[in-house]
Amino acid sequence: MSNKNSQKPDNNAPQKPGDKGPGNKPGQPPAGGRGMFGLFAIIAVVILLFMLFSTSQQGQQLNWQEFESRYTQNDINKDTVMISDTAITAQSIPTHESKDDQPFTVQVKFRASASEHYTKKLDELTGGNYQEKPTPGWMNAIWFFLPFVIIIMIFWFFLSRGIRSASGGGGMLGNFGKSKHRVLSKEMTGVTFKDVAGIEEAKDEVGEIIEFLKHPKKFTKIGGRIPRGVLLVGEPGCGKTLLAKAIAGEADVPFFSISGSDFVEMFVGVGASRVRDLFKQAKDTAPCIIFLDEIDAVGRRRGGGFTTGGHDEREQTLNAILVEMDGFASGDGVIVIAATNRADVLDPALIRPGRFDRQIVVPLPDVLGRLEILKVHAKKIKLGPDVDLERLARVTPMFSGADLAAIINEAAISATLASKDFVEQEDLEEARDKIRFGRAKKSRVREVEENKLTAYHEAGHAILQAMLKDADPLHKVTIIPRGQFGGATFSLPEKDRMGYNLKWINATLRVVCGGRIAEQIAMDDVSSGASQDISQVTQMARAMIIEWGMSDKLGFVRYAGSDSRESYIPDKDYSDETASLIDSEIRRIVDEAYSDAEQMLKDNWDKVEALAQALLKHETLSGDEVHAIIRGEELNKPSVADLLRDETSKPKNDPPVVGDGEPDLPPGASPKPA
Repeated sequence: MSNKNSQKPDNNAPQKPGDKGPGNKPGQPPAGGRGMFGLFAIIAVVILLFMLFSTSQQGQQLNWQEFESRYTQNDINKDTVMISDTAITAQSIPTHESKDDQPFTVQVKFRASASEHYTKKLDELTGGNYQEKPTPGWMNAIWFFLPFVIIIMIFWFFLSRGIRSASGGGGMLGNFGKSKHRVLSKEMTGVTFKDVAGIEEAKDEVGEIIEFLKHPKKFTKIGGRIPRGVLLVGEPGCGKTLLAKAIAGEADVPFFSISGSDFVEMFVGVGASRVRDLFKQAKDTAPCIIFLDEIDAVGRRRGGGFTTGGHDEREQTLNAILVEMDGFASGDGVIVIAATNRADVLDPALIRPGRFDRQIVVPLPDVLGRLEILKVHAKKIKLGPDVDLERLARVTPMFSGADLAAIINEAAISATLASKDFVEQEDLEEARDKIRFGRAKKSRVREVEENKLTAYHEAGHAILQAMLKDADPLHKVTIIPRGQFGGATFSLPEKDRMGYNLKWINATLRVVCGGRIAEQIAMDDVSSGASQDISQVTQMARAMIIEWGMSDKLGFVRYAGSDSRESYIPDKDYSDETASLIDSEIRRIVDEAYSDAEQMLKDNWDKVEALAQALLKHETLSGDEVHAIIRGEELNKPSVADLLRDETSKPKNDPPVVGDGEPDLPPGASPKPA
């Protein structure tokens, strides 16, 4: 649909509300449309008046018997009797009792086919004293053709509007070629740079763009050129679109916003037409900013992937974008900002200098960035005295800005449902776990053996996490099911990790293997709950071989194909012998990690037993409590059975029954340990 309502008028030629220019105001129909509407209104009024007038002249309706009776009683003026093809009319003679002395018309209607019959009867009644008035032929023709004429005029009205739209007007056919952009302003977005945190470098670079727009002569006087395009690249949820909204809030120029998918329609050539329309309107309102969100929807590398041949709508749209961006003059004052999380699939012609001169990386925030983001979102809610946002920032590695905003919101919802006056630290911790792993399933009852298996599984993970010095410190372990996980062991990284060193990878591999090993030793059986562990350890081992060059046999070589995701056939730039060697190296790395983890757990099985029993008793343990159990200390905290007894003594609803009559077993779901 055309979005002309949101366009700003030309500042050089303002138009007052009462002015009548040659063109149409935004949001108003074309002048031709108003003329057609006026014509239809006049025709409708004329027809309505004609019908009302003709109805008012019909007079009193009689049948033949009533007419004959009045005629014989001299209640009808015999000199006014008249017959037409469809009716007999005459003027009545007022009686003395009538309040109105004026005569009125009486009428006997009949079908045109019965005209001869009624003429004969009227001749017998009046003795030939009547007048014949046949209906004019043109009147019959009008009543016959009038419905067809109205239908043709309605069809012509809509067709003419469509033709005008296709030639430059708005609505109907012309809408397909019109850009679907929105024009944003500071008042519409409500977002400024104060609302953007954790990406300071990106804010600085974008701030330079705004400075270019506000003071272009400042840069051009020494020969500089305003950048034509800026590409924002980053993971989903890192703040690319938020940064664009902040630009709209900071810049005092029109901000055209459109998604890449809005260019592509079911009709061929519509995408290119919309691109031309967008850039034409942008040049007319320069200086301005065009924001193309999810540019990879139309900017993918040309000629890649499976195509069915013929006309490729996306490629034609991309060609139009390339041509329009090359058509800018240095003084046009139009800057294109695009956002994507797949910069690797973009066409090289799109991201070359001269089109997108700058690529601004919007990364996942580090610990300081996460703290700043949490502070921004925490301003909107009430926080309790025990809230430590710095600790929350440390326990949320690899969380995006959107994830952190969701944590604050979920914590506020949880505190509200619990009838609290403010958000506490436990609400934030619960919200963090819910965002990453899903909602805790406390209402379901788990069998005794399944609950025990889950406890040993998580104990195997936790013991290795606590004992291996190269692994991340242990934060918390729980057997309460969350999402698709039957339990979870949480680590607490001491720093943000930009890469992975070999010592940390080896320690993590052994921690991941600990769950399956512990349940096999304790239960003499294995379960499908280790499926996530198997997937994780396999992916890490494969990445070590084909991407990170951590195999002595395969050397300092990358065997992974390009990740363009354009083809269904994966790249394989190595021989079958190399593929066999890759498989054997992956198996060797996994087997070594499994063997080392098994030996460590057997040497410290008493600690695994103690931790598993504590998990069955308390369900959730912190890292400090796990270390206390490893040191052989007793925990002074109420068990689940104690909490259930306290709830039973209160005048509330009965607590849920735990499976098989064991009072110290927590509720949960079927095990699928993390």
